[in-house]
Amino acid sequence: MPEASQVSDDPKVSVPGPPSSPETSGGPEISSGPASFTAHDEPVTSGGHEAHGRPIAFGGHGRHDKPGHGAHGEQSTTGAHEALYGKPGQPLASNPFLVGLTGGLGLLTAWALSQALVTSRSVIVLIVVAMFLAVGLNPAVEALQRRRMARRGAISIVFGAVILFFVLFGLAIVPPVTQEAAAFVSAVPGYTKELLANPTLRGLDSDYQILTRAGDYITSGGLAQTVAGGLLGAGAVVFNAFFSGVTLLVLTLYFLGSLPSIKDYLFKLVPSSRRERSRALGDEILDGIGGYVAGNLLISVIAGVVTWVFLSVLGVEYALALALIVAVTDLIPLVGATIGAALVTLVALLQSGTLGIACAIFFLVYQQVENYLIYPRVMKRSVDVAPAVTVIAALFGGALMGIVGALLAIPVAAAIALLIREVVIPRQARQ
Repeated sequence: MPEASQVSDDPKVSVPGPPSSPETSGGPEISSGPASFTAHDEPVTSGGHEAHGRPIAFGGHGRHDKPGHGAHGEQSTTGAHEALYGKPGQPLASNPFLVGLTGGLGLLTAWALSQALVTSRSVIVLIVVAMFLAVGLNPAVEALQRRRMARRGAISIVFGAVILFFVLFGLAIVPPVTQEAAAFVSAVPGYTKELLANPTLRGLDSDYQILTRAGDYITSGGLAQTVAGGLLGAGAVVFNAFFSGVTLLVLTLYFLGSLPSIKDYLFKLVPSSRRERSRALGDEILDGIGGYVAGNLLISVIAGVVTWVFLSVLGVEYALALALIVAVTDLIPLVGATIGAALVTLVALLQSGTLGIACAIFFLVYQQVENYLIYPRVMKRSVDVAPAVTVIAALFGGALMGIVGALLAIPVAAAIALLIREVVIPRQARQ
């Protein structure tokens, strides 16, 4: 046949045929299975490559081939692995042990995150309060900017006024407290003599040796250790308060300086299709918070000034310090004004019963004026929250974060009310 003779004439490839002896062959041959190849310089390739344009198929196995590999090696790979290593098991994704391990790791991660939040609670509170103060002071900075003043200069003026307030507060509070403490220490010997002259105390001392035991306690060093421990604890509290105050001022300054860039960055995280509406709502929320802080500060300043004038007219000692206490406590929602009024009334009552009664009547009348006249007029453009919601929000905020929570609760409630009014209610109306 012509095709067979053509293949057999090729000096590189020979087809199977009758065995021939080496003497009769044209050259040395290499035999492997049903196909044999002559040893020439040109390489012979496998697996779909061609020799002189014709594909060559390999049907046999080499001497070191593994079972299952041959002409159909790719199809029998799975069978070969099963023969060598056994049948594969079930996927690990449905393994109950792996599911339980993953769940346990998730619980441990959640617990670690919660512990980290609890541990860093004080830092988080400082950051939140600093941001709150920065947003509250921003309207004053923008008001100065509208008068063609640079933002840095406006921030310097506003922040300088804040620092000046704290300095004046310290100068007004520290001297009276120091004087009263020194007067009490100097009066202790007189109080001791009066106690010793009391016949009732004499009888108790003769029966139970109270003074003898007190003297032994003092001379043994127990009192010194207690006082030293108390002084160290008080010093630690004062140092922590001072450090927290400085940190709060620094964070407030940084946030106040970078507030526009922070707002822009946060709004960029919103999808572009909702960015414009989100910016409008966010600006209104920030304006409400700023108005609330500014209004609350104004109400506290009014309370402090009126209290100082009243106490000065009556001749109450430390009128300026007591007025500053009223102004600071008036910042606390719901109970702040009552706390300040009680402290001032108690101090006035120690000086004179008439002064105490006059202060009690004054604060009772002033709180009614503040609650029904001053507060609504100042806050009507800042926060639009129902009185019941204000009380509930302040109670929840105070329970969660103390005084700081009570301060933040009202603007947060106003922000939530705005989102419900502008987002939730219109969406429900369209359904």
